[in-house]
Amino acid sequence: MTTGSRVLVGCTLLALATAAGARDRAAAPAPKATGPQEVEVVAVAMDPRTQTPTVLLEGKRDKRHLAMVIGMAEATGIAVPLQGVTPPRPLTHDLFLTLFGRLNVQITRVVITDLRDDIYYATVQLTAPGTSFTLDSRPSDAIALAVRAKVPVLVEDRVFDKAASVGPSGPRI
Repeated sequence: MTTGSRVLVGCTLLALATAAGARDRAAAPAPKATGPQEVEVVAVAMDPRTQTPTVLLEGKRDKRHLAMVIGMAEATGIAVPLQGVTPPRPLTHDLFLTLFGRLNVQITRVVITDLRDDIYYATVQLTAPGTSFTLDSRPSDAIALAVRAKVPVLVEDRVFDKAASVGPSGPRI
C-alpha cells in the first residue's frame, strides 16, 4: 500500500469515525462518567478539512471518539509503530524506550488527563524497582511511547466531554 493510499484510508476512517461519533452523541445521552477509559489508537491521518495531522482515538468502553491535531513529527512518531515499520535508525521514542529498559524502568500506562485552553495534557506512568512515578507529557509523545511499549492509553471522561463541546476544529496537542 502506498503512502498516498494509507493517507486516503486514514482520512476515510477519520471522516467515518467523526460522522459516527456525531450520530452516536445525537442518538443517546452521554454515558455516566466512571473514570478514565482505555482507548484504541485507531489511526493517524490528515484531516481532510484542515490538512493537519490528526490522531484518532476510540474509547473501548463507550466507543466515543477523540481526534487530536498533532504536528507532522508527532504523527510520524505514532504512525511508524502503528504500521509495524522498523526505521533503519531509532526514532526519539525508540531511544527513550531503550534508555528506560537499560535503567530497568517500565512504562505501565499513559493517561490523557485534561483539555484546558485548547491544550491537551497527559501523563506517563512508570515503574522501577521499589518505586513508581508519573511524568508530565505531551499527549502525542505519551501515545508514541505507549504504542511502542504496547501499554494502555487511557483518556479521562472529562477530556471526551470537553473535546465534544469544542466542536469540529478541535484543540491542538
